[in-house]
Amino acid sequence: MARSTSRAALIASLVAATFLTACSGTQEVPLESYSAEDIYRQAEAKMDVKKPKKAAELFGEVERLYPYSEWAKRALIMQAFAFHKDRDYENARGAAQRYIDFYPADEDAAYAQYLLALSYYDQIDEIGRDQGLTFQALQALRTVIERYPDTEYARSSVLKFDLAFDHLAAKEMEIGRYYLKRGNYASAVNRFRVVVEDFQTTSHTPEALYRLIEGYLSLGLNDEAQTAGAILGHNFQSTDWYKDGYALLTGRGLEPKARGGGWLGNIYRQILKGEWL
Repeated sequence: MARSTSRAALIASLVAATFLTACSGTQEVPLESYSAEDIYRQAEAKMDVKKPKKAAELFGEVERLYPYSEWAKRALIMQAFAFHKDRDYENARGAAQRYIDFYPADEDAAYAQYLLALSYYDQIDEIGRDQGLTFQALQALRTVIERYPDTEYARSSVLKFDLAFDHLAAKEMEIGRYYLKRGNYASAVNRFRVVVEDFQTTSHTPEALYRLIEGYLSLGLNDEAQTAGAILGHNFQSTDWYKDGYALLTGRGLEPKARGGGWLGNIYRQILKGEWL
């Protein structure tokens, strides 16, 4: 009898434990019952286990449930960061811009502006892609540099600005080569001119000058081709582009020498005054 009672009690306790476990596994505690700090810590924990999308949602709940609090301010900048980690660049920009609008004088405003710039910059992945994002990245990076010049974000933005600038020049070069190969020399020259005039500090300038020699010679504009060669020789004499350009000109009985006026003539005169490159 005692054995039967003991067994019945054990079964009853197991059933009760199972019931409680099931209840605790399905019952969710509403976020409203947590403090702002508790929700913020939950969001941080999601970031730690590489779940930025869920973290962004939780950071957003801090802002929704506890607006205008110190935790809401911290959660907003972290939400921008979490969205960016999740590659949700549009929402990252939105959160970063809200932070800048709400807390323009806060010490994290520089970081918010930097995140906004990164949301454009990190989408620059292919030369053949539409370059609107590159222009937007340049504008946003310039804002960081000008508005927060003494921060680490400004220093990083300078490097990224140069890379984005180089990216635009690469796009012009790609299109120019395309036209050149297909015998559309006038259009090719226009593209290489853009690089020389607007992107002269990039690594693409020597090739652009060489391609101008090619294009102008193909158009029968020898004076322009010689002037392009003179500029190439003055600034990039040690490069293979100059050696190839020199060979191309001398093979036609010409030489690298500034001749005539025009836009290249103006650039050559600027070189002599030390105002270019």
